[in-house]
Amino acid sequence: MSASSPLAGALAGVKVLDLSRLLPGPYLTMILADMGADVVKIEDPRVGDYLRAFPPSKGGVAGRYLAVNRGKRSLALDLKNPAQRDALLAMVETADVVVESFRPGVMAKLGLAYAALAARNPKIVVCAISGYGQTGPYAQRAGHDLDYIALGGVLAMGGAAAGAPVMPGVQIADLAGGALWSATAILGALVQRERTGRGAYLDISMTEGALALLAAELGNMDCGAHPTRGVETLNGGLACYGVYQTADARWLAVGALEPKFWIALNTALGRTPLVAELVGNPAEQARVRGELAAIFATKSAAAWLAILAQHDCCVELVLEPDELPDHPLHQARDVFFTMDGGPGVGPIRQVRTPVGAPTAPSPPPRLGEHSRAVLADYGFTADAIAMLLPD
Repeated sequence: MSASSPLAGALAGVKVLDLSRLLPGPYLTMILADMGADVVKIEDPRVGDYLRAFPPSKGGVAGRYLAVNRGKRSLALDLKNPAQRDALLAMVETADVVVESFRPGVMAKLGLAYAALAARNPKIVVCAISGYGQTGPYAQRAGHDLDYIALGGVLAMGGAAAGAPVMPGVQIADLAGGALWSATAILGALVQRERTGRGAYLDISMTEGALALLAAELGNMDCGAHPTRGVETLNGGLACYGVYQTADARWLAVGALEPKFWIALNTALGRTPLVAELVGNPAEQARVRGELAAIFATKSAAAWLAILAQHDCCVELVLEPDELPDHPLHQARDVFFTMDGGPGVGPIRQVRTPVGAPTAPSPPPRLGEHSRAVLADYGFTADAIAMLLPD
């Protein structure tokens, strides 16, 4: 792992109370922890973060949980218990950020509405991640990533023309729509707080976060176009921008959009380069796509990569997930690293985010592992801790 990052310690001193579970919130708070924030997972003492139990697992801990919870501490509190709820309110007085991902209204039922938190600490930044937003007709509607990208228009953009929408292989709304927009909003709120002295309530809808990714296509729609799957410039409409199978059943991603790259690609393939093909009509695109498919099917992926390496033409091998750690690009960039996963777990492979190497990559915490230490750090006396957390 790279020894340094320009953002290592950037959030040192920032105290985050993370009430979220599953994927969006924990991924968000891992990003904050990677930049040096002190992130405390507030977990139900009975079940904790549900993600802990999802198979497959290592040492009894889910792989997904291990992947998105490094650098945090765990405090087990039952927020339905008045005394433990009040303990959290006391912690808010010296915290900077609260993250939650309950269904809208749950925080209020627990006595933890934004007004209650802000009354304790006017500088607190509260980030509420939900599927459809805290207001509106869908606020109480249940959903998952697939539902959010459906209502956000993202699902409709993937797949063959006139065919069924294709389910993405990763959670776009959870990670890009929820976690990344939340990180952006939190950092903006912290900067604003430096000027105003006031915190903020951030209502992050994963559906809206996914929808925002369609900004460019919606710009085309505003010009009279009708964006849909399989026919747009970047989702299958052009032969120069697509995926082609090789003789050994591997796949190559071809992105030769610009004339210079299209010329370079066709030169490498031994095909006459015609720049006009880049903007041909759908029938022309189908003809060119068929010709390219036939050519790529004549050689193995390795053979094509050796040939194409001599030409700057925007073609790369489609890597399978198990190939990623050994790829020279990711190795050179220290994208993967190994760390101790804690007792019974052993070494775990981690992926750094683009913000850089984690500031202090401690193992993902066991449920309630740091309860007493966290409460002490937040100013609770030994007697108060004993009352809250009896043995």
